[in-house]
Amino acid sequence: MKLYKSDKVRFIAGLIFIIVIYSWYSLYFVDNSAIAFIPRKIRHVITLLITIIIYFVGTFHLGKLKDTWMSTIWHLVHISGLIIISLIGLFDWFIGGSLTLSRFARTIQEILISPVLYVAMGLLNRSLKK
Repeated sequence: MKLYKSDKVRFIAGLIFIIVIYSWYSLYFVDNSAIAFIPRKIRHVITLLITIIIYFVGTFHLGKLKDTWMSTIWHLVHISGLIIISLIGLFDWFIGGSLTLSRFARTIQEILISPVLYVAMGLLNRSLKK
């Protein structure tokens, strides 16, 4: 079973959107020292919002494909990651976190917003269909 042309176009469109959002976030938010004036909690909210936007872009583009398992894995990975990040963030805000927990949350967030997860799902789908 092959991907239909419309599936390929939809998958590539989703990839392009994710790359654009990821690149914008990395260039203008993560790697920009000029944002140091923004309070830490506001930066956390922005980071969470970017992660949620990436989730919805992937949901929209993978949800329309004929292979529903890709959408299911996307939901499972992102919802699990968002729950973990949210719990760590709440712990950090109200109780006081550690640098190790913050790094762990940033690593999970990076996995969730990176186009690598989206591409890996496409490659897995392609290899399973052969």
